[in-house]
Amino acid sequence: MSEKLQKVLARAGHGSRRELESLIKAGRVSVNGQVAKLGERLEDESAVIRIDGHTVSAKAQEEVVCRVLAYYKPEGELCTRHDPEGRRTVFDRLPKIRGSRWISVGRLDANTSGLLLFTTDGELANRLMHPSRQVEREYLVRVFGEVNEQKVRNLVSGVELEDGMARFEDVVYAGGEGMNHTFYVAINEGRNREVRRLWESQDTTVSRLKRVRYGDIYLDKKLPRGGWAELTLKEVNYLRTLVELKPESETMLDLNNNTSRKRERSRSQKIRRAVKRHEERVNTPSKGRSNQQRRNKKSAGEQGARAKNRR
Repeated sequence: MSEKLQKVLARAGHGSRRELESLIKAGRVSVNGQVAKLGERLEDESAVIRIDGHTVSAKAQEEVVCRVLAYYKPEGELCTRHDPEGRRTVFDRLPKIRGSRWISVGRLDANTSGLLLFTTDGELANRLMHPSRQVEREYLVRVFGEVNEQKVRNLVSGVELEDGMARFEDVVYAGGEGMNHTFYVAINEGRNREVRRLWESQDTTVSRLKRVRYGDIYLDKKLPRGGWAELTLKEVNYLRTLVELKPESETMLDLNNNTSRKRERSRSQKIRRAVKRHEERVNTPSKGRSNQQRRNKKSAGEQGARAKNRR
């Protein structure tokens, strides 16, 4: 049976269905030399498909290995592929892959840290993000202001926001002193700034927000900020089963249940070194200045060598 073009391309890892629909609407996708139309179905598996003039693969579902990364997003990073102002994005530190690309499963605000999932399977990303799936997310949140039992009951029973009713599935107090309080909250949606807006509706301000769980995938305490880890086949299939997709039979992950502690430490150290190198590149002076310093140093060395030869 034929399938819609955006669905085929999403499954092959060329973006989420929403992103690909936007590309098709903009006339940036062609099939056999003809500009594609939204809703067009792919009838011929051997058709030549191009995005922005570049030929792309539309592999059959069974040929694509689904990969998922768990990323520890630091505060300050943007959930976008490219930022015109040159600010850091969540894609900057991810490992490079051939023939596909990482697709973000939802977004986190610039001021929110914690667990963010990426996958090469656009269909998986689309289903996990869809509101009908009701995938539970858990956050560690620190709020400033007076919090009493009535306010907590309001948050659990439901609050009318500008875009409709919203509520927490659960609110658990985790401590605090004075006007600062820390809670764990669970929510089944991913609307824009929903956790912050819910607390603001009760005259409190969120001073820190961190996602610690997506479904049954938890943020690994060993993972450094800016670090990533590829999910195991069992974890990938948990997510696929959650949204009614067929389980995978293989994984690209070069680890198994018998991996030694030494190898796990080595892998963790590699991630930490990669994060450190990225920080150093971002914080080093501009290339123009460093190149000029190297030229000055080289010139001084050459002058010293000529003077020595004359003597």
